[in-house]
Amino acid sequence: MNYQDYITIEPNKRSGKPCVRGLRITVYEVLEYLASDMTEAEILEDFPDLTREDFKACIAYAADRERRFMTVPMSA
Repeated sequence: MNYQDYITIEPNKRSGKPCVRGLRITVYEVLEYLASDMTEAEILEDFPDLTREDFKACIAYAADRERRFMTVPMSA
């Protein structure tokens, strides 16, 4: 999945936070709902503008961001 086709960052929308397709729904909100035990179906029902592809793009975006996150080696 190429999340870049679905996730947009616009400086004047939601303070430049990553959003879904230019909507005012942030990646963070989608992931926060998922983390709060909402199912994919419940999230999509609460946000009728979202599609299953948008939902997967949010997860792919978070996974890519985590992958690129630089970790500092633990000192012994």
